[in-house]
Amino acid sequence: MLLEPFEFAFFVRALIAASLVGGLCGVMGVYIVLRGMSYIGHGLSHAIFGGAVVSWIMSINFFVGATIWGFLSALLIAWTARRNPIGADAAIGIITTASFALGIAIISSGGSFTRDFEASLWGSVLAVDGGDLIAIAVVAAVVLAVFFTAYKLFLFATFDPDAAQFYGVPTGWVDTLFSLLLAGTIVVSMQVLGVTMIAAAVVIPPIIARLLTNSFRKMALASTGIGVFCGAVGIYISYFVDVSSGASVVLLSAALFVLALCWSKIRHRISRASHPSSSLSRLPQGSGSALD
Repeated sequence: MLLEPFEFAFFVRALIAASLVGGLCGVMGVYIVLRGMSYIGHGLSHAIFGGAVVSWIMSINFFVGATIWGFLSALLIAWTARRNPIGADAAIGIITTASFALGIAIISSGGSFTRDFEASLWGSVLAVDGGDLIAIAVVAAVVLAVFFTAYKLFLFATFDPDAAQFYGVPTGWVDTLFSLLLAGTIVVSMQVLGVTMIAAAVVIPPIIARLLTNSFRKMALASTGIGVFCGAVGIYISYFVDVSSGASVVLLSAALFVLALCWSKIRHRISRASHPSSSLSRLPQGSGSALD
């Protein structure tokens, strides 16, 4: 009975897609968490939903239209936060919720709520087809290639953007490229995770990894591995319990977070008991200003 899901082609496609999406969200989430941009994953996923609806109305390819919409939304958020006396969180809230509301308004005015958009909201293993799998694989390959070749630029711009700009790092272009990669990641993740679950899938794996290590390299590898594990096992569990694939993946991630948090607390208490005279032992986990 445990091997029964693998008899269905749709489940195998969904398992591969969920694994790729989990790893993709994990590696992107490292930079999002370290930049203090955790809310942008939630916001952009809602904004891109509006772009998906508009693309459908205009008969534009879903991936092309939604990616462009998400990319422009990310740029608009950055521009609004820089040019106006409001914070980035406020800009994200205004722009992305307006875009999401636009999508809902178009659907409600048409009197229809198609299965495609229902899958985009909640995630559905049945919605993943060969085209989705190819798109996910392409985005994953591009993201890994970019981060591998421009690793130092992204690292420098993440930890000290002011110094990076002083030393000639094109932080504007780095942020623009990051926005495009994030938009692509969210677009290809919508069918598997759903709009409402993407933010958690992007944020939870890197936070778990941060609780387990102070090394940036190890954190990136751990976050990617945790994302792959939660994606694959979450989809497998969703088959038997008959729940949304996105909800299953996120609940598994949340359970792992609780375990990692407990382990972090236990490790800290053991360390403090072993070195009672050390001032460093009294620092809470993750209190350093930067990763090693």
